[in-house]
Amino acid sequence: MTDTLVDVCAALGDSTRWSILTALGEGDASASSLATRLPVSRQAIAKHLAVLERVGLVEPVRVGRELRYRVLGSELSATARRLDAVGAAWERRLAAIKEIAEDM
Repeated sequence: MTDTLVDVCAALGDSTRWSILTALGEGDASASSLATRLPVSRQAIAKHLAVLERVGLVEPVRVGRELRYRVLGSELSATARRLDAVGAAWERRLAAIKEIAEDM
């Protein structure tokens, strides 16, 4: 699970991939369609889509002869829950440290 989270975070850490996810949030799109909306070549977008697909954030959907991509919202939600759990654990640790410091 940790490796998956690290891979997803690494994929999300790229501004172009983030822009692609944002654009796909408006609806399914092909690499060519995304290339008309973003300042990136179709080939570069295809490579970024491959990374996003590999970590499970998008999936390809064939529509006739066109290959479109769709965001997997459930995977984004699962990632958010895992990050929230990490944050909650840190909050508990910091509260314990604060309590120890105040008792001194």
